[in-house]
Amino acid sequence: MAHIPTPDFGMVGLGLRREMLGELDGAAPKQIEFMEVAPENWLKLGGRFEKQFKQLTNTNHFVCHGLSLSIGSPEPLDLEFVKSLKPFFDTHNIKVYSEHLSYCSGKGHMYDLMPIPFTEEAIKHVVSRVKQVQDILERPLALENVSYYGAPGKQLTELEFTNAILEQADCQLLLDVNNIYVNSVNHGYDAHAFLAALPANRIAYAHVAGHYNEAEDLIIDTHGADVIDPVWQLLDSAYETHGVFPTLLERDFNIPPINVLIEELDIIHQLQAKHLQLLSTEQSA
Repeated sequence: MAHIPTPDFGMVGLGLRREMLGELDGAAPKQIEFMEVAPENWLKLGGRFEKQFKQLTNTNHFVCHGLSLSIGSPEPLDLEFVKSLKPFFDTHNIKVYSEHLSYCSGKGHMYDLMPIPFTEEAIKHVVSRVKQVQDILERPLALENVSYYGAPGKQLTELEFTNAILEQADCQLLLDVNNIYVNSVNHGYDAHAFLAALPANRIAYAHVAGHYNEAEDLIIDTHGADVIDPVWQLLDSAYETHGVFPTLLERDFNIPPINVLIEELDIIHQLQAKHLQLLSTEQSA
């Protein structure tokens, strides 16, 4: 088992949605050690929402997971948007900034995450853009392995493509465990082998989420349901393989009360405690 140092923002997190603000009332339950928001949803807020958000960021750890950077787009980066992120991150003490290894814009915004062709040319294009973003923000970018339903122009495997970008751009990985499971079913590969081949030293944190089974061989990544047992088992395998790392629960719709979400957070806590105990036992043997 690899050992990943404990970060300064906690080990178990929850994606914050505006519907949750009333329940949180400025403070998070102890099971929520950090929270995640999309900066696009909070950058220009004012009034009551801005006050509530600042109250939360003053007393809790936060990371950001972006929606519109469009790192693989053929169009130029929106540099004004990237520059606007830095003061936002500083104001709210954002610990990590992550984005999707995909694109969502061309001549206009598509409001969906499109797969980047798995090619050497695309690797060079993405690496250049990641370096540009990191230079502006003066902090590393973490890229999330995404779910996808087609692979246009494919020359490399998803794994080869992902690892090449992480290495060449010298960036971090947002390890989405659910996406690995979804893709393994949709594209017929071994989820555990894919997971094991990712670089442990680049994992910033992880996501787990629920999904929707459209058919026996087609899963849609929705973040609208409970995490299923095979995804929990894959997270367990991830801790065994790569060490224990921060892990966040995503829920984007069909959002239950916080106390129900905490039941899933407790599973993350339990899995982490199990592997930390195993590591402690190994080290003392």
